[in-house]
Amino acid sequence: MSKDYYDILGVSKSASADEIKTAFRKKAHEYHPDKKGGNEEKFKEANEAYQVLGNTEKRSQYDQFGPNFQHGQAGGGYNPGAGFGGFSGGINMDDLGDIFGGMGDIFGFGGGGSSRGGSRARRGNDLEMVLTVDFMEAVFGIEKEVEYQHILKCRHCSGKGGEPGATTETCKTCNGTGRVVKIQRTILGNMQMESACTACQGEGKIHSKKCTICGGQGVQREKTQIRVKIPAGINTGESIRLAGHGDAGDKGGESGDLYLRIRVKPHDKFIRDGVDIKVKADISIKQAILGDKIEVPTVDGPVKLKIPAGTQSGTIFRLKDSGVVKLHGRGRGDELVEVTVKIPASLNRKNQKLIEELDL
Repeated sequence: MSKDYYDILGVSKSASADEIKTAFRKKAHEYHPDKKGGNEEKFKEANEAYQVLGNTEKRSQYDQFGPNFQHGQAGGGYNPGAGFGGFSGGINMDDLGDIFGGMGDIFGFGGGGSSRGGSRARRGNDLEMVLTVDFMEAVFGIEKEVEYQHILKCRHCSGKGGEPGATTETCKTCNGTGRVVKIQRTILGNMQMESACTACQGEGKIHSKKCTICGGQGVQREKTQIRVKIPAGINTGESIRLAGHGDAGDKGGESGDLYLRIRVKPHDKFIRDGVDIKVKADISIKQAILGDKIEVPTVDGPVKLKIPAGTQSGTIFRLKDSGVVKLHGRGRGDELVEVTVKIPASLNRKNQKLIEELDL
């Protein structure tokens, strides 16, 4: 049965060489038989496709002959007993190291690398939580107390994992390296595979008694309260980064960060538009015709607004520097007051006569 190599790798016929290589790397990671949920047949199929599409000359032949192109014409083929040499014109070691760069713990080469003398320290996870603030708190800024749960270094054992006073000795399984190496036969031939020592969990040492609080993990989940300064002018969707307030790192690694994603509650009178604030005000026909001074709300308190004679409904007045503090600049936005002329639903005879006499 003919095979569509482009379909196997999940790329289009116009895919670049880099896109094909990336697609193969993804498939190789997904289907490698030494991984949980791997699929040897699909791995072989993806490799077969890459041997053709990853080679300019062979790809040209495949494109010319279409679905009936046979892998044997391209000089490829897989010999299970031949190791890396089983690929005719196949992947070289540099290419293989690039493709499996994220699987260093499996193969012992590439981006993962090996770590002698125990497992490497790993940075803790970043955390994110939504923090809701009132409209006025966002306009002028405030300090708020935030409570959240995260992973901290165990205080009882200071993150060491052993009960205080317990003795430690070098792990006999890995001889203190924290890593174990074994030779395993794979579809790519005999390969040296390196992984963390399961006896000491990569520590290279074993405690005579594990910490009674964290169970030897060196970390524990706790609830923490911190005071956070919410800057004036912050808006919905913006975030505050608190460095080092995320989860504690593993093996002595640095802590992650905490990100507070802001949500601002709506206001019953004000509508925010960037650094400006919009508000509506009603005026009577008399005020619109003759002019007047009306009281309008602002975030700083009520102020008097002059309505000129002949003001039309929908007119917008600008109150300078009565808006929101500019978060990444100086000064404030403005308040925009939109006036609406209220038309009475009904008039008495006297008012009707007066309107008629105006002859507007």
